[in-house]
Amino acid sequence: MQPSPQPLRSFMLISLFKSRTLAGSFHGPACGMALHARKRLFHSSADDPDFLSIADRPPELIRAGRKHGPGLILLAMIPITAFGLGTWQIFRLEWKTELMAKSEDQLIRPPLPLPPHIDQSAIEDFYYRRIYCTGRFRHEQEMLVGPRIRDGKNGYLVFTPLERQSDASTILVNRGWIAKELRRQPDRKDGLPLGQITIQGLLREPWKKNMFTPNNRPELGEFYFPDIHEMAKLTDSEPVWVEETMDQDLLAAYEREAKGIPISGPAQHNRIPKSPAPKLTTRSRYSLSIATSIMFWMLVKKPPSEVTRRVRLSREW
Repeated sequence: MQPSPQPLRSFMLISLFKSRTLAGSFHGPACGMALHARKRLFHSSADDPDFLSIADRPPELIRAGRKHGPGLILLAMIPITAFGLGTWQIFRLEWKTELMAKSEDQLIRPPLPLPPHIDQSAIEDFYYRRIYCTGRFRHEQEMLVGPRIRDGKNGYLVFTPLERQSDASTILVNRGWIAKELRRQPDRKDGLPLGQITIQGLLREPWKKNMFTPNNRPELGEFYFPDIHEMAKLTDSEPVWVEETMDQDLLAAYEREAKGIPISGPAQHNRIPKSPAPKLTTRSRYSLSIATSIMFWMLVKKPPSEVTRRVRLSREW
């Protein structure tokens, strides 16, 4: 029995329609994208000659957050500065010790008469040497240097030219301290000796002005520090400074203060400190230098912490 031609014809038409529909779906842009996707699916990365693996470019470590700024430079300067100051303090201590030894040697020697004319090139070898000389004070050329504090009271140092006998040169004498209320000469006539007088004192080196002391104003009679060369020029004297000395007597000092007679000090090098402070200062500066050097090394060599992150292996990734 042969099949009916109508169902067979319907089956053949359906098959032909499906085949044409599938064939039409692989034409046009959609077909190209599908084929490219299939090629990528079966393409290996090792087949690309420009491919770089993790082994070719290993990871690098960087510190996340802010970098070291001016603070690190400042920390590096502290040990250098402290070490330099400590070394300078050692040389200064040696100089001061040598000066104290030289001054003590000069003080124990008997006083010398001051020569008529003084060699300025050799006077440095006689600083702090006890001397004596005779002459007449030029009170009309007196200069008050100050203010200066003594026992909590304000006052001045009295500098007076001493005109020596015959052809000897005139020198400057620091007679001592007077109270501020007795600065006027008419109020202290007992402190203005007349005629020939012999004084004893120390031959002193010129005073060194510091940066905080104002300049003298001699035209107004104001002297803030003893500029020996300036004073010698004003009084037509030799630039030689003698500091008058006296025995320490408390009752005599009170009496002299009340009468306006200048109060001077004993024969000693009171301008040179004897305390061991320079040694302590040197130790502290070297200790600061060592401590800050260790801090600087620890900061520079500090290992990466948890804030450190791994960076990308390749910019193309």
